[in-house]
Formats: sequence, C-alpha cells, structure tokens
Amino acid sequence: MTTFAENLARDVREGELWEAIDGSRIRCHACGHCCPISEGQAGVCQVRFHRDGKLFVPWGYVQSVHSDPIEKKPFYHVRPGAAALSFGMLGCDLHCAYCQNWVTSQAIRDPRAVAPRQPATPAQLVRMALRQGAAAVVSTYNEPLITAEWAVEIFRHAKAAGLLTGFVSNGNATPQALEYIRPWVDLYKVDLKCLDDRHYRQLGGRMQPVLDSLRRIYEMGFWLEVATLVVPGFNDSDEELQRMAAYLAGISRDIPWHVTAFHPAYRMEGPPATPPATLIRAAAIGCQAGLRYVYAGNLPGEVGDLENTRCPRCRRLLVERRGHRVVHNELGGGGNCPACRAPIPGLWSDPADRT
Repeated sequence: MTTFAENLARDVREGELWEAIDGSRIRCHACGHCCPISEGQAGVCQVRFHRDGKLFVPWGYVQSVHSDPIEKKPFYHVRPGAAALSFGMLGCDLHCAYCQNWVTSQAIRDPRAVAPRQPATPAQLVRMALRQGAAAVVSTYNEPLITAEWAVEIFRHAKAAGLLTGFVSNGNATPQALEYIRPWVDLYKVDLKCLDDRHYRQLGGRMQPVLDSLRRIYEMGFWLEVATLVVPGFNDSDEELQRMAAYLAGISRDIPWHVTAFHPAYRMEGPPATPPATLIRAAAIGCQAGLRYVYAGNLPGEVGDLENTRCPRCRRLLVERRGHRVVHNELGGGGNCPACRAPIPGLWSDPADRT
C-alpha cells in the first residue's frame, strides 16, 4: 500500500527552477530556502524532490478550485467586483501555526490533513474561468512558489485567453523564481507575517528573503498588494506594526496594505480573535507611516471607512466595499479620480485595453 506522499509523487514533471551542486545533490530555487537536495529526498516543502539526478515538481492536478471575488485574495486595486478563478495544490515551505488553509498546505506533514486532489489540465481551468466570467486566474490556497512550473503552464493559457494572472504567496521567493514567473504573472499578493526574524523562524522561514522579495516584486513591475494577519500577542504591537508599515512605505507609498483579523485556527487556538479596534489602530499606523492605501479586512462593517478606497488627494470615495462585495465603484478603466483626476495606482481595465 502506497503512502500519501508516494502517491502524490506520481503527479510530477521535471522542474526548471534548479541546478546541480555536485554528483549527488541538486539545489532548488523555487523558494527562499534554496534547499540542497540529495538523491531520493525532498525539499522543505515536501513536494519538490530529487530523483535520478533531476528535480521533479507537482504537475497535472488541483486540490481546490473556486471562483471568488478578486477582493478576497485580497486585491483591492484590480478590477473591483471581478471574479477570480482560484486554484491550489498541496504543500508549503512554511508551517504557520495559524494557517487558515492547513488542510492543503500541511497535507504531507500533518496526518490530520485529508486533501483529495483531482486531475486537471491548463485548458480545462481556463475554460472554467471563461465560463464563470472570471477576469483572473490565481494560484492560492497553498504556497504557489513551490508549484511555480505548473502555475506558469496554466498562466500561459490564461494570458492567451486575455485573463489576468496572480500569485497569493508568503513572499519567500528567490530572484530566480521571480524572473521565471514574471512574463506570466500580473498580480502578486504577499503575506507579510511580521518584521521579526525570530517569529519568522518559528513559522519555518527567515525574514530577509521576504523583505528582499517585496522590494524585488515591486521593482520588477508586478502589481503588488501586501496583507498582514494581525495576531494578538504575535505581531500586534505598535512597534512591530510601525516597522512593517515603514518598510513598505520605503518601497512605495502606493503599495496597498491590508491588515486583517486573526481567528483562532489550526494549532493556534489560544490567542483571541483580533478585535476591530486593533485593526483600526494598525491602519492608523500605516497611514502615519505614509502609506496612501491602507485597508482593514475580515470584519465587514466593523472598521468604519477602512474597507473603502478613497482618493489620497481630495478624499473622494472611489470604491465602497462591504466585505468582499463592491457596493459602489467610481473608478473607470483609466484609474483616475473623477473629481480631481489624480491617478490611482492599480490595474483597473481589461488586459486587452492595456495592449
């Protein structure tokens, strides 16, 4: 009887993000771990492995596929009210104790995670997106960097069909991975967990690769939005929120920053749920740091005006939201404030309109 990992290892193809180290080891470049992998072993993610002198990577399946509002990713400066076909696979390079998607991300590490998968082709997924009227196809639910080759194959088809494409990621990237995906990925959302290397190591990673990748993602021209799950007692101090906001503002004041509410989950059921007041405080810190677009999420109707997009110049209400629902939108495809004509950064139009 085969194990789950052995069974999963059948749905693979030779990867591209790797190099040989010596006669017995190769190095994977999909994520910031840059794992040196010996023959017969897997990297930290448990889904990229060394066999017969080559790196094999996940291919040809999805674990989850749903049509969601693009605001749920969250992308607030991309086609308000549009749908995104979201797909995910299995595995992760981190092991966050509060993971909301642990059934998929920790499927190989945690025997409690039961995550059946289904075969899929890029053409099938793109047809599904078009049939459901989606504007984008997004790799999410688990860490897309570790399945980058499969995502790129899907995105080749998606872009040929005129769809936007995106990653919802922890941002633990490498320069090699970002160069590889850049021709095929339009949108990149990074979960910035904290600004404390000790805490990042508790989650299974390091802080510096994420900080370096944030700057690189922006400079390479991806549309970047950043989200921070504000966890009481973990990253909710004024000092840490100030450091995160200042770092983002130092890259660009136009990066949207989403501060979202924690709810007890997975292995972190001790801390209380994040109250609205904490998100309002975090958002104020972001604004004080100079960020022009700060949003509070996961608590619809409880955070005042912080779900909405306003013009930073004249304060005109441009996009009104409640949760993931767009109530009112005054931004046309050009992305200019109708009152003062200030440009609002984002991807507001159809991809065909930008060619």
